[in-house]
Amino acid sequence: MNSLLGLPRSVCVWLVRSIIAVLFAIGLNSSIKGEAARTKPNVVFILVDDMGYGDIGSYGAPDIRTPHLDRLAREGVRLTSNYCAAPVCTPTRAAFMTGRYPQRVRLERAIGVDDEKSGLPTTETSIARMLKNNGYATALFGKWHLGASPDFGPNAHGFDEFFGFLKGHLDYYSHRNFDGGPDLYENTQLVEQPGYMTDLITQRSVAYISRHHRDPFFLYIAYNAPHDPWQVPGRPDDIRAPKSRTKMDQEGSARLLEKWVRGSRRDYARMVERVDYGIGQILESLVRSGLDKDTLVIFTNDNGGERFSRNYPLFHRKGTLWEGGIRVPCIMRWPGHLPSDLVSDQPIMTMDLSASILAATGATAPVGRVLDGVNILPILTNRQQSMERPFFWRFESPDRKQVAARKGKWKYIRDGTIADYELLFDLDEDASERHDLAYQYPHILEELRNLTKQWEEEMNQAARSFSTRRHP
Repeated sequence: MNSLLGLPRSVCVWLVRSIIAVLFAIGLNSSIKGEAARTKPNVVFILVDDMGYGDIGSYGAPDIRTPHLDRLAREGVRLTSNYCAAPVCTPTRAAFMTGRYPQRVRLERAIGVDDEKSGLPTTETSIARMLKNNGYATALFGKWHLGASPDFGPNAHGFDEFFGFLKGHLDYYSHRNFDGGPDLYENTQLVEQPGYMTDLITQRSVAYISRHHRDPFFLYIAYNAPHDPWQVPGRPDDIRAPKSRTKMDQEGSARLLEKWVRGSRRDYARMVERVDYGIGQILESLVRSGLDKDTLVIFTNDNGGERFSRNYPLFHRKGTLWEGGIRVPCIMRWPGHLPSDLVSDQPIMTMDLSASILAATGATAPVGRVLDGVNILPILTNRQQSMERPFFWRFESPDRKQVAARKGKWKYIRDGTIADYELLFDLDEDASERHDLAYQYPHILEELRNLTKQWEEEMNQAARSFSTRRHP
């Protein structure tokens, strides 16, 4: 046969070669585009609320089953000296969103349920906005707690989608706050949706991943569990938030709070296990969408555990600057980029997670804006030696005033609960902070005292000038 469709052989050969060349070019172009897409990993950041340091199987929990988080640890890096920026919710969340100490933005305490004026102003650039400016789709499902006003809300800070609540806590079934007000939002609109809050957050996250399997995305999953009220999944509790403020006033807020927060370690464990089950669904959704190898997953907690938490081997709990109030679990997985089954004792802080996400995604902060966090990915991959730098905390409540610092193995704490006591601990030998060594190492005490003083002066100056700063 000398021709195809009546065409001369030479023309047929030319035509076939041209078609092959075009197909090869298309394939090569697709490959290049695919490779370019892989340079921008997806980011799934999972934050839980008030969980204890020792409440995950891989961190030693004897009575709580967390197979999915344990698997995440086996497939990634488990950090044992990870610190939140504060011992309560709001400031730690502000630190993650900004990559800076919360003192810089005047958010050192948890925003109260009746406080409608405090929040993170949009003059401060958020990680969501920085990623959005770098071509990322952005979403937050769960707890915000950085201001109840729309001017402070997630959508104003660069999130394309928001489903969750704005204040500090809510009933898992009625989705009302302790003051009786509804607090479940779809973007900026109040909505009603039946379901256990942990499950609703999981469902939204799974659906989001299935819808965004082509373009890079930043998904911030902020579970409120296991924060009080300790309401177990699977059945509506008898304990609900009051339906009106009038009822709260009549019965007395203290009495209602007592009813609302009663529970047990067993209830707490079931709530943690439900979060772990949800995380398993989220990880599976990444696999189904073919995104598990192109996604940086980070799991951590906003502050130390509370009433029913297990913080062992650390001392004390939420609301203090002892290790039990600020040292929290952290697991990071990014196949092909981070090692698997690695345990790292490199001290890090909330803002380092923000800086690492920016580095992994190629996003940048506005010109002239300095982050307090550093990219820790080179350390975890042995491309950079471990670093020693100081970390600082400050917390004040009606019954406690504390300032703390850590540098290397040394922890300094000035405890003003009764009077200003200065203590020094060797955390390598004494993570439980039982042996004060201030009298043995006065020169180290003085060094950390001076560093803390300088840090406080810097933070106070930053807070005073914050309202005059503007960021894109």
